[in-house]
Amino acid sequence: MSTQPASARTVLITGTSSGIGLSTALSCARAGWNTVATMRDPARATALLAAAVEAGTPVEVRALDVTDPTSVASCVSAVLADHGRLDAVVNNAGAAFVGTVENVDLAQIRACMEVNYFGVINVTQAVMAHLRASSGRLVTISSVGGVVGQPFNEAYCAAKFAVEGFMQALDPVARTVGVGVAIVEPGAVTSAFVANAGLDVPAMLAAAGPYAPALRAYLQRTLAQFDSAIAQSPEQVARVILDVLTADPMPFRTQTSQWANQFAGTSLTDVDGAAVQRLTRPWVDA
Repeated sequence: MSTQPASARTVLITGTSSGIGLSTALSCARAGWNTVATMRDPARATALLAAAVEAGTPVEVRALDVTDPTSVASCVSAVLADHGRLDAVVNNAGAAFVGTVENVDLAQIRACMEVNYFGVINVTQAVMAHLRASSGRLVTISSVGGVVGQPFNEAYCAAKFAVEGFMQALDPVARTVGVGVAIVEPGAVTSAFVANAGLDVPAMLAAAGPYAPALRAYLQRTLAQFDSAIAQSPEQVARVILDVLTADPMPFRTQTSQWANQFAGTSLTDVDGAAVQRLTRPWVDA
């Protein structure tokens, strides 16, 4: 990566209205980066801007809808026009989705893929030439769900698995032109991410049919996990992301906690798949 001081470098971060994205924008700004915090609706930037003022760290907010290539291109062009360069991009925007294939519409699965996978591709395609020009870095926020398939998360995990495969394949190619590629895998995070999934638990159970007992067991286990000791704060995850962004050499895959490391490792060393199934099947035992 460029040896310029952080104050001369520009980072663009997607999905910064809350949670990991908001905390990452603040962390980068505190570290001296020119921080462009993007979100689909800038009217939702109130919390970010208030935190930035309190911290005395300027953050620039711009509109960017990762599912709209025109929006992505417009935002990236404006950043280049104003700052002259783009040194790093953090693909963070994403959306949770809970449901099993028999009980959801294909349109819902496609929508999940549009945000969590094709949104990443839209941004990556728009920024690669600029990162190549600056010998910059591309960091994508995946999930432990990108290496461990989890019950009632078929669409979400499929999107994150796709992101991981895409970035793993891109990495050696991008490095030939000076661009570093990395993925970061958080576990449970105490943020608005789950709330933003819009889970109406009674309605979900009522519509689950024969899957209701398994869904009830899954939700009880998973929602409790987000309130447990293993859950990280968005600030803790953001510190890991900043470390990855500035590491030399930059690792390709990083988990954000020891728990996430162990959880992801179950799959990464599981040749026949039996270990993952032993791990996840009890989650849906009624």
